[in-house]
Amino acid sequence: MKATVAIGYGSPDVLQLQEVKKPIPKSNEVLVRVMTASATTADAMMRTGKPYIARLFVGLTKPKKSIPGTGFAGIVEQVGKDATNFEIGDRVFGETAFGFSSNAEYLTISEHGVILPMPENLDFSEAANFCDGHLTSFNFLKEIAKLKPDQKVLINGASGALGTSAIQIAKYMGAQVTAVCSGRNTGLARSLGADEVIDYQQKDFTKGDRKYDYVYDTIGKSSFSACKDILSEKGVYLSPVIKFPLLLQMIKTSLFGQKKAKFEATGANKEEKLRYLLSEVLDIYKEGGLKTVIDRQFPLEKVAEAHRYIDSGHKKGNVVIVTA
Repeated sequence: MKATVAIGYGSPDVLQLQEVKKPIPKSNEVLVRVMTASATTADAMMRTGKPYIARLFVGLTKPKKSIPGTGFAGIVEQVGKDATNFEIGDRVFGETAFGFSSNAEYLTISEHGVILPMPENLDFSEAANFCDGHLTSFNFLKEIAKLKPDQKVLINGASGALGTSAIQIAKYMGAQVTAVCSGRNTGLARSLGADEVIDYQQKDFTKGDRKYDYVYDTIGKSSFSACKDILSEKGVYLSPVIKFPLLLQMIKTSLFGQKKAKFEATGANKEEKLRYLLSEVLDIYKEGGLKTVIDRQFPLEKVAEAHRYIDSGHKKGNVVIVTA
């Protein structure tokens, strides 16, 4: 089969299209013919091997899993002898988490992994990205923040995959949402439900007088220290982007003060929890409270080009890899 392979850490040039052996499902796995896959900011960061602390999990000198990508949507082509949850021909979507390997024509995944049947009205391009923006932001806002109606949340990086999801999920949960993005994306943020939009090119959102119960920094471009003054008395700074200073602030604020800094790698949660959270996200989608913003789609042979686009910092919403 054809797959994108990372031959090491570095620029997008380390990503090469290669012919590799088609995986064979174990007894409790299914083989999925991948129709679409995700290419994310997190994928691009892992490709560089930075921050270096992440290499403890993904490989010290080169990626342990050479095929990048976690989100996928496709069709079940083969079922392991003991697998009973899915049948050949089922349309499915999900995430391989630290198993990666979705930027390929085929992948295998445990039937008990993060995989669900696709609703009829959900297309492959949308489904492939559910576990990046939607699932991650839902985990941060519902599980970590425990966001309540009328609480105030500021979302930095509001036009990206996590940000566009976060605006919608926070509004669904009844929060008051302030979105931070570039001027050219203010219309997008408002269309998704943001109550207020700050153009970071015109105003430093950390210098305002308004207080927020949560600052959700989806891109990790700010910091707890910079945002401390705009947090409410018991406000929390949240970020899915791992940085050493953030880890230090997490430790410090867990011991002292009422304002907190929090990080979590959503994909590191147990598969059972992720699958349950994904089903909840799917319910919001079915109720009409969530849509996937898709920026660009790239064929499998141009994953490196997709990463160059992500690295440019101009991505709006999600990037999709079309494998079929």
